[in-house]
Amino acid sequence: MVPDDDPVEPGGIPPADVSIDERLVRGLLRSQHPDLAGLPVRHAATGWDNVTYRLGRQLAVRLPRISGAAPLILLEHAWLPWLAGHLPVAVPVPLREGTPGPGFPWSWSVVAWTPGRTADREPLDAAQAGVLGRFLACLHRPPPPGFPRNDWRGIPLASLSETIEPKLAALTDTGAGLSLPAESVRDQWRDAVRAAADAAETCIHGDLHPRNLVVSQGRLRAVLDWGDMTAGDPAADLAAAWLLFPVAAQPAFWSAYGQVSANTMTRARGWAVFFGTTLLTTGLAGDPALAMIGRRTLERACGRPPASREPGAPA
Repeated sequence: MVPDDDPVEPGGIPPADVSIDERLVRGLLRSQHPDLAGLPVRHAATGWDNVTYRLGRQLAVRLPRISGAAPLILLEHAWLPWLAGHLPVAVPVPLREGTPGPGFPWSWSVVAWTPGRTADREPLDAAQAGVLGRFLACLHRPPPPGFPRNDWRGIPLASLSETIEPKLAALTDTGAGLSLPAESVRDQWRDAVRAAADAAETCIHGDLHPRNLVVSQGRLRAVLDWGDMTAGDPAADLAAAWLLFPVAAQPAFWSAYGQVSANTMTRARGWAVFFGTTLLTTGLAGDPALAMIGRRTLERACGRPPASREPGAPA
């Protein structure tokens, strides 16, 4: 399941560890799924971890392009069929699974093709804030035995300080193009690090930035790229409120999601600072669109001090 879009190759991504082209994709299909090998194949998108080729009109082939992504696609094979049954928005359940073959050392997937564009290219309508809130309320359920864990998502924010503090220190009003003092970003991060972890672990997506959501006519159609799914702090996903919606649209998100403590809200803002800072600094290295996502996220999350609120009150 990938968006119906022109080929996308964002800047700043790491070089591929293996060469992938149409001939390779067709060869893998011919050897493992010969009934699909006659369909037209064309490059559709290149991301940080994976490359996608459209297959006919209704399918796509998704292959890891770096070694670090190879185990992540196995997590999707194992867990997306289970998750999909609990979620009100489509996710890329593998329709066919591929194994290593000539010229390609890792597992891969055949998924459905979703018409639409990623949310960085076609923003979600503000009215979709409630849709995403309900989606996360359904996703954030107790993790079953064996559910994935990783060291980068849903963990205590203090664990990420060594990674994020140098990036925060490098932010300046002029160099990063922020419309607010960089000190406000650092203050919000430090408040979040101090906020108590008062929410039970749940299943989380772990990487809900605009390039991982498919939008059509302003509506949320699918949530992609589940390689970072993990059991962890749901606040990591709740940061999506600031990544995806202006502040004025967020009350519908929180109302649809349900009760959230003040501490969880503060940690969610902290995760928005983490994602926003990471996207901004990565984008400044060669991807202006990514930098804009990060900049906008920080301005939404840190533009005013977080207000104290009762559990369940909107942000």
